[in-house]
Amino acid sequence: MAAKRKPNAAFMKPVTPNEKLAVVVGAKPLPRTELTKKLWDYIKKNKLQDKKVKTQINADAALQAVFGGKKSVSMFEMTKLVSKNLV
Repeated sequence: MAAKRKPNAAFMKPVTPNEKLAVVVGAKPLPRTELTKKLWDYIKKNKLQDKKVKTQINADAALQAVFGGKKSVSMFEMTKLVSKNLV
């Protein structure tokens, strides 16, 4: 029987959002997996996913601050930009 996969320790280590990202996901430290989940909850709640191009995120004012002023980013670029907002 195959061994159960352990979650990657790096993903489980709590990260702290900076003040810009805290507006979206809250200020307390949380694992990267949780941070990503909260970010997606926010994007879905505010209908920020592009209707035609599902991989594009259309930023509102709070996300624009996180995305360095960009109005629209791809999911892949979003991950990189969010990482810059961790303390």
